[in-house]
Amino acid sequence: MPEKEAAHKINNLITAQQVRVVGDNIQVPTVVSLKEALAMADEQGLDLVEISPKADPPVCRIVDYSKFLYQQKKKAKELKAKAVKVVIKEIRFGPNTDDHDYNFKLKHAENFLKDGDKVKAYVFFRGRQIVFKDQGEILLLRFATDLEEWGKVEQMPKLEGKRMIMILAPKPKK
Repeated sequence: MPEKEAAHKINNLITAQQVRVVGDNIQVPTVVSLKEALAMADEQGLDLVEISPKADPPVCRIVDYSKFLYQQKKKAKELKAKAVKVVIKEIRFGPNTDDHDYNFKLKHAENFLKDGDKVKAYVFFRGRQIVFKDQGEILLLRFATDLEEWGKVEQMPKLEGKRMIMILAPKPKK
């Protein structure tokens, strides 16, 4: 429980002399002394919680603190559930990839993009194959144009060590 108290100052832990008081039972936010605010909270049997310490004067809410924490956790959980999880699928080519292999990998990439996953396509150069880097770039650009309907290029082909990498992101659904 001590780490939660560090998140918000409550009741006697509030240090400001003047505070702006808000709450369910208060129609107009008013600026009062800390003693008056604590008395108001005590009358209602609730806690005085500092919500905005950087404001001038600090904003405090009269609320049941445990209920307030529960609602904060609930909001955080909802936001986390709504967050989009990005999955990156990798497809590997050689600089001299055959048409059949290319079409096979193209179909897989198309399905990945339809499912909403990003595709990281790369050409891997072994040994002296690095002299064919222009062939690898042509292959990746052809791959991007073939997948134009389902995804857009997020990163153009770029040589990193022995790999030429390109990233495709799915087009947003309408």
